[in-house]
Amino acid sequence: MPERAMITEIEDFFTLGCGRCDRFATPECSTRRWIVGLNGLRRICRDMGLSEHVKWGHPCYMHAGRNIVLIGALRGDFRLGFFNSALMKDPDGVMEKQGPNTQNPDSIQFTDVGQVAEQETILRAYIAEAMGYAEAGILPVKVPQEIELPDELVEAMDADPDLAEAFHALTPGRQRSYVIVLGQAKASATKVARIEKLRPKILAGKGANEY
Repeated sequence: MPERAMITEIEDFFTLGCGRCDRFATPECSTRRWIVGLNGLRRICRDMGLSEHVKWGHPCYMHAGRNIVLIGALRGDFRLGFFNSALMKDPDGVMEKQGPNTQNPDSIQFTDVGQVAEQETILRAYIAEAMGYAEAGILPVKVPQEIELPDELVEAMDADPDLAEAFHALTPGRQRSYVIVLGQAKASATKVARIEKLRPKILAGKGANEY
């Protein structure tokens, strides 16, 4: 089955969804459930002077040439994700990790559309903090992480020198994306099948979720 194309126009996210799944442009799309809150986040970002773009099928807001925040919607919540989150001080303790493989708390998550208005003062302060880091050119210190590769991937690279060379040429973040995708499979046979399917992306120098 061909992969669905992600959106490239900002208005499409707020009217149709991100384009990453079959619920796109249907009443079941996660953006429909949270649209009031999503529009609230959008208003705040634009009021703060951030420029609006589409990246990875989602609204991305930039300042001083840097990505600042990304808006997303899931079935169980919607969220404002912060780039370079290791810099954020989080004095109000509202930031959460987006997943088990996330190094730092990097998002503010909402389970009720009214929470955006309730937390607007906090949201503005956190966005302003992130904008300040961008203006000053401050980046978090990179902490090297050892990536533990699945046995199936190691075996595949041992048998396929081209795959091994391409994988080791990937950035750590892209390498990690494959480890995460493969780690979601329980059965070894499923992991092997996924490696075969993902091989062209690895050879193209892309991450597991890149198109």
